[in-house]
Amino acid sequence: MKLHRAIVASLIAMAFFATAARAEKDADLKLLISKASKSLLQEKFDGPKLPKGWAVAKGDFQVKDGTIVGWEKKEDMHPAVLMLQKPFKNSIVRFSFKRDGATGFNLSFNHPKGHLFRVVINDDNLTIIKDKDKNDANSKPQVLGKADGKFPLGQWQTLQIEVVGDRVAVSSDNGIKLEVKAAGLDVEKTGYRFVMRGSTLLLDDVNVWEVQP
Repeated sequence: MKLHRAIVASLIAMAFFATAARAEKDADLKLLISKASKSLLQEKFDGPKLPKGWAVAKGDFQVKDGTIVGWEKKEDMHPAVLMLQKPFKNSIVRFSFKRDGATGFNLSFNHPKGHLFRVVINDDNLTIIKDKDKNDANSKPQVLGKADGKFPLGQWQTLQIEVVGDRVAVSSDNGIKLEVKAAGLDVEKTGYRFVMRGSTLLLDDVNVWEVQP
C-alpha cells in the first residue's frame, strides 16, 4: 500500500512539473500552416510608455517593469481594449501573456467594416470565433474551433496565431494546436486588438512576422 501511494504521489508530481514546464514566457513555437518572411515587430516594452503604434481604446494599459499591465475601467462599461495598429492581410503574431486576475481575455481581429474573428482564452480551453456581421440582422457568432488546454491564472504563457487567407492556426506552449478555415476571413485586417475583462492582464514579448507568399 505504501509503495502504491508513493508511486501515485510520484506520478502526480511528475504531471505537475510537466505542466509547469510547458508554461513558458516567449516560447519558440513551431509554425503550423505558414512560413515566416521578415520580422515586422519585436517588442519587449523596455521604454517608459507604450511604443508607437499602440493605442488604448478602452480601459487602462501602462508599461511597468518591462511589461504592459492592463485592467478594465468600470466607468467604460466595456472590456478594456489595447490596439496594435499594424494593418495586414496575412501575418504571424506571437506574444506572452499572464492573466493575473483578468476574468476574460481574447485577441480580436477587425476588418475595415467591423469585427471579423477572435481567439478566446478560457481557464480550460481556447476557442476561435467568427464574429457576427453587425450589418446583417440574421448574422450570429460562429464557433470555428475549440481545443482543451489549461491557461492558469497567475502564470506566463505564450500564444501564436497564424492568419493565412481563409485559414487560422493557433498554438500555445501548453500544447494546444488548433486550425480552422472559414469563408470571409481572407480580407484586409486593421491590426490586433487585445481585449480583456477585470484586472489584471500582463503582456510582453510581442512579435509579428510577414508570411511568405
